[in-house]
Amino acid sequence: MSSTPEITPELVAEAAENPGGVVAEIDPAFEGDPDGYIPSEAVRGVWRVDDEGRLTGEFEPNPNAGTPVDDFSRLVSPDSWIGWLGEDPAATVRTSLSEMLSDQVPDAVVEWLKVTDEPRHLTGGRRTDDGDRMVLTRAAIAVPFGLGVRSPDGGFHALSGVFTIAMSGLDEAGPPRSQLWLDLDAGADWAEELLVERIYEVDRRS
Repeated sequence: MSSTPEITPELVAEAAENPGGVVAEIDPAFEGDPDGYIPSEAVRGVWRVDDEGRLTGEFEPNPNAGTPVDDFSRLVSPDSWIGWLGEDPAATVRTSLSEMLSDQVPDAVVEWLKVTDEPRHLTGGRRTDDGDRMVLTRAAIAVPFGLGVRSPDGGFHALSGVFTIAMSGLDEAGPPRSQLWLDLDAGADWAEELLVERIYEVDRRS
């Protein structure tokens, strides 16, 4: 592939609708579904558009273009403790989400997974008998994501949504109770509004 892609009629038409802006050059593998998630690596670069809606001919390549990779940099926040997800929270989220998709489409493989926004958190606890400290009893996290999944027949899909994990009994001796939710095409704010209901639903389903 050359450093400057070919200018197509579709590109010219899109530029006409974006005067004074830019038009992105997208990897064709991600152009089939107009509502599908597009990872940053799939953007080959951007074309500059003048104030009249015409391409200037200036193309700025994306230095990070290429094969998408996992990105969990937004999962860990200095303001939120997620140790209840285990020693490797990223691995917990990836494995749980992959298994949930595989349950719906047997043998589907998640090729890459990205946390696309700050996760939403909710925790609950109780005070110790002496009142000196709080003990974590339940917790939930809603993780906005984008991912690429390969089905057994070779089909590829780029999906987005929110993956929610809720646990209760974190203060008990045995393993905690847990529940997972996968909401495709959902937003983080919407999922956050459900956290209170879902965190208590874990016990109702037990």
